[in-house]
Amino acid sequence: MLGAFLSLMAAITFALNNATSRRGVISGTVVQALAITVPMGVPLFLILVLGFGQLTALLNLSHESIFWLSCAGIIHFVWGRYCNYRAAKAIGANLMGAASQSDILFTLALAVMVLGEKMTPMRVLGIVLVLCGPFVTMIGDLKKAKAHQDAIAAKGGFQPKYVEGYLFAFLSGTGYGVSPIFVRLALRDTDPGAALAGGLVSYLAATAVVAVLMLLPGQISHVRKVDSKATLWFVISGVTVMASQMFRYMALSIAPVSVVQPIQRLSLLLRFFFGWLINREHEVFSSKVWISTIIALVGALLLTFTTEQVTNVLPLPQSVVTFLQIQWP
Repeated sequence: MLGAFLSLMAAITFALNNATSRRGVISGTVVQALAITVPMGVPLFLILVLGFGQLTALLNLSHESIFWLSCAGIIHFVWGRYCNYRAAKAIGANLMGAASQSDILFTLALAVMVLGEKMTPMRVLGIVLVLCGPFVTMIGDLKKAKAHQDAIAAKGGFQPKYVEGYLFAFLSGTGYGVSPIFVRLALRDTDPGAALAGGLVSYLAATAVVAVLMLLPGQISHVRKVDSKATLWFVISGVTVMASQMFRYMALSIAPVSVVQPIQRLSLLLRFFFGWLINREHEVFSSKVWISTIIALVGALLLTFTTEQVTNVLPLPQSVVTFLQIQWP
């Protein structure tokens, strides 16, 4: 249950991050966003490590764990975040949501092949519902969304770039989908406190890569040109995404990847709420959000409870119990 709760908190803070980073890239650039938000994670995670007394856990990390955590930080905080920001700038946080769900396909496939995790009928159904919820919204209103955005563009507003946006939304899934496997390889059989040390290692590795990228000609001067409004939103985004990663690493340290990742899908629905609060003039909103939310919440509940918990509470026929206990592979 704790793993599911931490996963939900990661979803909430990630949804808030989507809204704030989207607001930032309206006037700022993707490179500026990356240069501000990634390095922020180092001092913030360091404060958490010291505040929760996890310095010993940091020093006790094995070389193998440090390697996997570094890989996770680079592929998630640099590659995945760059693609995510690029997609948000092109088509907005709401429209990119469906394509960005490709990450769960990478995660679940690798969780079974690399980590040896088992799939059950309840997990499969939960995953399907969590994925179908967002697609009910996205696919059903795609034409309406395009018409709405085109109407805004005709008045001089936001003009979506669909090909670029959906391409980078899909590419962000490669980074966001593979990184949980690396984190799980590094932190499984540890505790949530040790996960804070893992987050610090990942942010240090990602910051090192960003620092190298800033050495390319013209990058530092470009970052310095960011306006004050975009800077404020990028700073808020940096704090919220750090909180999201903190909850995510803690969840992955105690719960299977195949449970953590699907529950985090709720961020796709929650971003509509935060987007309405912050970016209502720069996003597309659908009347089907409540229906998709209910579908996804049912899926999340199926992922929260184990097969044993369900069969012990509900008076199910033995044939159903036998079916629910099937594991694959």
